[in-house]
Amino acid sequence: MQTLLIKDETVMGDIVHEFQLDFNTQHITVADLIKERIISEVAKYQQTIAERFTPHALVTPTETEARLNEYKNKQAKRARVDVDKQVKLAWNAFENNGFFILFDDEQVEDLQQQLLVTKQSKVTFVKLTPLVGG
Repeated sequence: MQTLLIKDETVMGDIVHEFQLDFNTQHITVADLIKERIISEVAKYQQTIAERFTPHALVTPTETEARLNEYKNKQAKRARVDVDKQVKLAWNAFENNGFFILFDDEQVEDLQQQLLVTKQSKVTFVKLTPLVGG
């Protein structure tokens, strides 16, 4: 198993977020990298939604509170994210320069580009923001 250090950076080089992704193989494509990132993000999002609407063991809502919050729980359960749709949107954003990726400090340019993951490998995602009025 190979672990990649992933960083989100601004165009100015400020690190916004940092996390790790595990891969079962050393050889991946850029498309695989993006897909695994989206799968991980959606799983974390779904977990956050579930935790937000699950009472903690130390706190038990009254029957009235549970009934009043039932609507919120139903809404949260409906908030499922379509992973495949999000992966396709991310691939499209990459192809249309919505963000770029640096793999071991070199920009990758194609979804099918092969990447060799080593212990030293690092990935940087840089999201581009459109300029106002242009």
